[in-house]
Amino acid sequence: MAAEKTARNRSSPAHQARYALRHPRRVPRHARRLLRDAWLRLRHRDHISYYRAVMASDAARSVEAAVGHNPSREQWARIGRMQFDYLVGHGLKPQHRMLEIGCGNLRAGRLLIGHLETGHYYGIDISPRILLAAQDTVVREGLQAKMPYLALADDLTFAFLPDGHFDVVHAHSVFSHSPRHVIEECFAHVGRLLAPGGFFDFTFDRTEGEEHQVLHEDFYYRTETLAALAAEHGLAARFMDDWEQLPHGQSRMRLTVRGQARTLGR
Repeated sequence: MAAEKTARNRSSPAHQARYALRHPRRVPRHARRLLRDAWLRLRHRDHISYYRAVMASDAARSVEAAVGHNPSREQWARIGRMQFDYLVGHGLKPQHRMLEIGCGNLRAGRLLIGHLETGHYYGIDISPRILLAAQDTVVREGLQAKMPYLALADDLTFAFLPDGHFDVVHAHSVFSHSPRHVIEECFAHVGRLLAPGGFFDFTFDRTEGEEHQVLHEDFYYRTETLAALAAEHGLAARFMDDWEQLPHGQSRMRLTVRGQARTLGR
């Protein structure tokens, strides 16, 4: 399973040619993505506004498609359950406070809200349309009494959130769509949010070869690159080997503030 989660250089012409020969029916969709990418990069110079426009385009077709490009509601629910079970298995308790970066339409959030005490779930996202869909999920799941906090974000400085407040910070399929400077901004500020012993879990698209991107949407990083970047901001990184055994295409890393004793997780 681990080998399947390391990407070849998908931006290379040779890889794209081989992929097109193996999957000819997917070529028109990729061509549409190419055209959209070119148009949106002309209109939006910064990455947050660019990717907000990508999500708006995807959400116009299907909200679920904009949250992980999943082909079905069943898979949407399965991946949300997998995230939830993993976090609970690593020590997430009802009394903990949690921040979910890129909460989407609450694929995992609906379960996390139900698990946590009232007012202990905070979700942020860059997409207004997706946050409206998240509100719909709260209503559909009957979670209003849990008072989840949902907020629109323009960056990852978390300036409006308090110091040392969160036991767990979580970002699923966020850095797979983020250039290095966006990830570094997050690393520079996320440690301030963590309560003593807290951790920050994130997933990423991993490569053991050359780091690369496909269009301006999908980014592939080496584990060593992200660990070194975290260290520059006083964070210790741990590659989560047990996540590799689960049926999902991304890898996972956990960051903690250096020098703090661990009170959560394994």
